[in-house]
Amino acid sequence: MIDFFQHLTHEFELPLKNPVLVFSLILFIILLSPILLRRLNIPGIIGLIISGVVVGPHGFNILEKNSAIDLFSTIGLLYIMFIAGLELDLNEFKSNKNKSVVFGFFTFIIPLSIGFPTCYYLLGYDLNASLLTASMFATHTLVAYPIVSKFGISKRQEVAITVGGTILTDTAVLLILAIVLGNSQGNLTHEFWIRLGISLTIFLGIMFFVIPRIAKWFFSKLESEKHSHYIFVLSVVFFAAFLAEVAGVEPIIGAFVAGLALNKLIPHSSALMNRIEFLGNSLFIPFFLISVGMLVDVHVLLNGPMALIVAVTLSTVAICGKWLAAFFTQKIFKFSGAQRQIIFGLSGAHAAATLAVILVGFNAQILDENILNGTIILILITCIVASFATEKAAKQIKLESDEDSSELIKTISSNDELILLPIANVESIEKLLEFSVYIKDKKSANPVSILSVVSNNAEAEINILKARNKLEEFVKQASASETDINVITTIDHNIASGITRISREIMANVIVMGWPRKTSIVQKIIGDKMVDILNNFDKNTFICHFEKPMITHKRIVITAPPFSEYEFGFKHWLLKIAKLAQELSIPIHIYCNSLTEKAINKVYKNEKLSSAFSITHFNDWDDFLILSRYIKEDDLFVLISARKGAASYMTLLDNLPLKMEKHFAGNSRLIVFPQQYEQDFRIERFDDINAEPLNKGIETIQKIGKGIGNIFKKEEHK
Repeated sequence: MIDFFQHLTHEFELPLKNPVLVFSLILFIILLSPILLRRLNIPGIIGLIISGVVVGPHGFNILEKNSAIDLFSTIGLLYIMFIAGLELDLNEFKSNKNKSVVFGFFTFIIPLSIGFPTCYYLLGYDLNASLLTASMFATHTLVAYPIVSKFGISKRQEVAITVGGTILTDTAVLLILAIVLGNSQGNLTHEFWIRLGISLTIFLGIMFFVIPRIAKWFFSKLESEKHSHYIFVLSVVFFAAFLAEVAGVEPIIGAFVAGLALNKLIPHSSALMNRIEFLGNSLFIPFFLISVGMLVDVHVLLNGPMALIVAVTLSTVAICGKWLAAFFTQKIFKFSGAQRQIIFGLSGAHAAATLAVILVGFNAQILDENILNGTIILILITCIVASFATEKAAKQIKLESDEDSSELIKTISSNDELILLPIANVESIEKLLEFSVYIKDKKSANPVSILSVVSNNAEAEINILKARNKLEEFVKQASASETDINVITTIDHNIASGITRISREIMANVIVMGWPRKTSIVQKIIGDKMVDILNNFDKNTFICHFEKPMITHKRIVITAPPFSEYEFGFKHWLLKIAKLAQELSIPIHIYCNSLTEKAINKVYKNEKLSSAFSITHFNDWDDFLILSRYIKEDDLFVLISARKGAASYMTLLDNLPLKMEKHFAGNSRLIVFPQQYEQDFRIERFDDINAEPLNKGIETIQKIGKGIGNIFKKEEHK
């Protein structure tokens, strides 16, 4: 018994040595500190940093910095930078790259301009020490980025500008670090600059030209190996961090560049993205924040007035410099106060690059202990200030954006969006489900409903069980992207009537269907069943055929007929395609007439859509196949069609699905039938009246008239 107690006492000796006990304690901190401090309206990030201060070697000495904690904290730091690059809206970034350069200039020059004279004249440090310390003020770490990610505003303009500015200013600061070190050692020669330029060029070439091609090949060839995708992504991140270090810059730059390189290949709503964010936000990033807290030594403030003066001066200069940079950016680009606070909050925290600069300078004996201790206090203060500022501003922006989008939600549907996915062929369900997840309104609480209609015969019950078992596999797949799935199986003599009946019962307002098989296409345009569904379901309908994985598409090409802007579903399909383009980070090119162009521009402006788009005027619908000259193999080809009787309906639209399948067989194809009316105006007592004979008669007259017109045109030509 005595031996047992001695062994137990030995296990709990401080600092803790047992790796299992250390890991379990850190997990409890990650679990409990955000929950406890949330009751006091303190951001969870602050709770993790303060917990690190308390349990660290300068607190109660419960934990000590060891190789395991250093490894996990390094992973967390690289994760923050990688996710920042991965979540960056490249279309928004491209459209705001000049703004990012301006902000990057301000957030670099202003802190440097304030910091250098403060260190050189006020604190009395030499040239190298003053320049290195001043450059530290210009750095910032995206410690508060998980907050904007949590509030769902990571793709906004001000966030894109700040992230873009981060990479610019941190790269500049790390280059200054290399220059100061070279100067202090007398190695600042032409050879140094040539070596740095060549190594950075090779690094960027590998990351932006080699890695994306390998990743695209890997994701395409191993499409079903979902777990391998995550391991591959992690391998790329750490390999990129290593390459950056070899090239002469910090590993965090490599992780950020890896995020940019893989940005287009990992859609934001995908299961892979969900896994990346889940593991990062649950484990690795909290480890990094705790390790930052473990560096803070509050006792240094008691080591005499100089330590206190340096700590207060450094913290004041750091906060003022970043706030002024955000203020000037706000004034130039006419941002709101909340947008300025987001920029300040994201750029105000000093941690990773700051610590790297100061530690390197301290180890090289350029900086003294007062600067080191003052910087560690600065890290704690700026992380707290930045987190509070970001959370407050993020809440305000989120409330404003929710109010702005209330009209949009009302326009699309009086109820929450509900997508119905009827399945005839289980093999095609994976890509259709992926498409449905990408276009789904994230504000809708309704699940995506997968429907299987079973023929009403003697084996109906057995077939229902088989269908349910097959569909349950895809419920697990969708749950990986946090999308709820509702599996429906029903019995009906006619598949089309079963689909329309269920769509009414669950009040679906979007149907996503697979492309009909060739036999049904030959029977009648795009299939008798499809025509029956379109005639009986008036809401937005997407008919899809994906020839290749979604992430391999490089452009979305849309053809919209004249008067398509008068359909009630016009705004809905445009928003859905824009959302798809944003998820895939690819541009949209639209062929339409000038009136439709004006309507599209209006929607883009009113809804502040970030996906890049361009328009080419197209009116020659009789010669539709001329578009084959401009459609590339990697394009997703979208035809906006119309139901009979719709404002934009033309008889030639009926033949276009056949032409698309024949002449664009190598392309992924999508046909959209927009909703015609705001609500269903069908009168039940006249449901049994069939207008098909009348429609056929009108079509015949139109075709005869068109033929006569062509004869006269030929005569005139002769």
